[in-house]
Amino acid sequence: MHRGSKAFVLLSTFALMGGLLLGCGNNEAKESQSASPSPVAETAKASAATTRMFTDWAKHEVEVPVTPQRVIYHGETTGDLLALGVEPIGIMKQAIEGTVLEDRLPSAQDVGFPLNVEKALTLNPDLIIFSNSDTQQYEAISKVAPTVTFNTFDTLEVRMRTLGDLLNKKQEAEEWLAAYTVKAADMWANLRANGIQEGETASVFTMYPGNRLFVMAGAGLPQFLYEKGGFKPLPIVQELIDQQTGFIEISTELLPKYAADRIFILNPVDSAAQDSTKELRASEVWLNLPAVKSGKVYDFDILKANSDATSREWMITELPKVLLNQKGNH
Repeated sequence: MHRGSKAFVLLSTFALMGGLLLGCGNNEAKESQSASPSPVAETAKASAATTRMFTDWAKHEVEVPVTPQRVIYHGETTGDLLALGVEPIGIMKQAIEGTVLEDRLPSAQDVGFPLNVEKALTLNPDLIIFSNSDTQQYEAISKVAPTVTFNTFDTLEVRMRTLGDLLNKKQEAEEWLAAYTVKAADMWANLRANGIQEGETASVFTMYPGNRLFVMAGAGLPQFLYEKGGFKPLPIVQELIDQQTGFIEISTELLPKYAADRIFILNPVDSAAQDSTKELRASEVWLNLPAVKSGKVYDFDILKANSDATSREWMITELPKVLLNQKGNH
C-alpha cells in the first residue's frame, strides 16, 4: 500500500476512534476473579483452567486464554506488544510501514484494514485484539476467535498494564514501565540541564491532504511530549486531551491561538500534504509566530513519532538529538 494512503488510513482510524471514545469512555480492562480448579478435576474443569473472563474496552465479557499463544493485533500501537515480548501472528501491516517497527515483525501476516475475516481464520488465532468498538465489525471478527476491543488512545501506562493483564505479562509490563520511567526522567533531566526550561509549552501540528491543518492532542507524539517532566500543553490543547480527543482540524488563522513556546511538525508522507506544509511555513501567519522567530520549530517523521511503547523508546533517544543538535527549521 502506498505510504500516503497509509497515512490516510491511520488518520481515518484515529478519527473513528476519537468518536467512539466519546461514547465508550476510558475503560481499563478488568480481570474477573474465579477459583482455580483442582489439578485432578474432570476434563471440562481442566479446560476451564486455561481460560478466564475479561472485560474489554467496550464492556464485552469475553472468555480468553489465560496465556494467549497466537495473537492477532489490529491497531496502530503494535509496539506495545513487542515491548512485552509478544510477537503477534497477524497485524495491520500498513500501520507499521515506515515506522520504527517496520523490520521488527518479519513473520507477522497482514490481516488488512478493515480486518479480513477470511485471512484471520487461516491464521488460527486464539485471541484477537481489536482497536475499535464498532459493533458490526466486532460481531464478524469475534466469530473467528475470542476478540477484545482495546483503547489505543489510553495512556501508555494504562495500555501496557491492560495488555500485561490480557497477555499474562503483568510482571513484564511493570518491569518495562519502571525501566521506561527511569530512562524518560533521565532524558528530561538532561534536557533541563541543557536549556529546556521547566514549564515550557509545546504544540504539535501536521498537514493533511487537501491543505488541511491539524493540531495533535491526545494521540501520537503529544503523548510523549506531555508526559511527566516534559513540556506542557497549552490550556486549549489540554481541554482536548481532557475530552480524549486525538486531534482537531483548525484554520490557518487560528494557528497563533494553538502555537506554543516550541512547535513540532509531523512531516506527512503524502506529496500534496508536503507541498501544503511548505506553503504554510512560507505564510505570514507562520513566520510571525514567536516559536518560529526564535528558531524553536522541530521536525519529525509522522510515521516514526508514534505513541506505542517501542516508538517511545526510540523517541527517548531521538528527542534530545532534535532539541539539542539543531536550532530548528522554519
